[in-house]
Amino acid sequence: MNERRLVIVVRADPVICGHSGEARNLAEVALHRGFTDVRLLTWPIAALQAVGLPLKPLDRLLPYSDGITVERPEPVGDYRVPDGRHLAGLTGRLVELLAEPIPTTCLSMYLSPHANVVVDAVAAARAAGFPADVHTVAKAVGSDVTNVIRSCLREGRFGAAAVVLTTYLAHDEVLAVSEYTREQIILAAEAVDAHCGTRFAWACRDRVTISYPPIDTSAYLDLDPAEVDAALARRGLERDGYVLFLSRVTRAKGVHDLVAAYTASRARDRVKLVVAGTGPALPEVRALAGDDERIVFLTDVDDDEKPLLMRGCATYALPTKPEPDFVETFGIALTEKLLAGGGPVITTLTGGTGEAVGDTAVIVEAGDVEALRAALDRVVLQMPEHERRNLELRGRDHAMAFDRSRVFDQLFGAPRHVTLVDGAAANAG
Repeated sequence: MNERRLVIVVRADPVICGHSGEARNLAEVALHRGFTDVRLLTWPIAALQAVGLPLKPLDRLLPYSDGITVERPEPVGDYRVPDGRHLAGLTGRLVELLAEPIPTTCLSMYLSPHANVVVDAVAAARAAGFPADVHTVAKAVGSDVTNVIRSCLREGRFGAAAVVLTTYLAHDEVLAVSEYTREQIILAAEAVDAHCGTRFAWACRDRVTISYPPIDTSAYLDLDPAEVDAALARRGLERDGYVLFLSRVTRAKGVHDLVAAYTASRARDRVKLVVAGTGPALPEVRALAGDDERIVFLTDVDDDEKPLLMRGCATYALPTKPEPDFVETFGIALTEKLLAGGGPVITTLTGGTGEAVGDTAVIVEAGDVEALRAALDRVVLQMPEHERRNLELRGRDHAMAFDRSRVFDQLFGAPRHVTLVDGAAANAG
């Protein structure tokens, strides 16, 4: 059997973010597409905890299938290397993999710093004379633009922005997680070009293509009604008896607006509000809710329970809105909810959310609390059953386009070798 290796450089589980789910889903499909060795190259859990990232409960993480290896290289150097020790560990381990005579595809997801790991490792392996039969792919997400490139531009740090774009374009293939993200990359590149006289925008316009997030649709379809009811009972909930917010608890997700809208709604007399998730704004939102017993906080929802909570809710609300450091560039949770069925989705047309939901959600203006209150009342108290059912069926059909096998095959096409890195992806011809 010919050996083929796929390496994904990413912030993997237990991080609560779309990239960790994308990496898992691509890795699982790769096992059935001819890859003999699939690896996730990621960070030590202690390092993830130290920086305060929202993490899933460690004792309830879903296992990976046999054949998928998760590597968490230890940092290189001691206290005299104040930063970059973990990057050195990731880069060094990737060099070791590239030294083996195995065709490899490297995909990086989340450009900073994973694309740097891939580019540096490939350069080092080839300079050292190793075989390095590798094809590189970089997949950019919205935070690469909002949190990195755009912040560099605001601060006048055009050199740093140029480094990010140069590293991105150094990959054999460059992807964006949504059409919105692609547009933002090009706009940011145009700003760098205007200041520096470079031609990044031309290259991005010519080369960047779309690869939507891959979703394990089987985890959300055909849910056992008894399991749904049991999960709700454990939480003291009833079917169609709550509005669900399930996401990272940050201002950009619109959770503050949702609490305000819910508190002012007539729907609160019929349904509870469940805020499921963790994040930096959780203390603020708890304070906003005060002693309201109709608002329930769940901070320990795992991947098994998530679809069950989605299926049982009266409506799923994600009123995300643009913030300087974050814009929703797709909205994976929205498509997961469409797959799970149950009550309608209420969201905004922010960033790439329109691509995630199509015309199958109830849309409100971002930041408009009164419109959100009215939407809650209409969906919970007034929407006829046939309309709810129509949205459910059309929503599921729309979300099936993001099935992980379909996305994998669109990304890699005919069998070829690949290494994945969080933020960047490479194709092997």
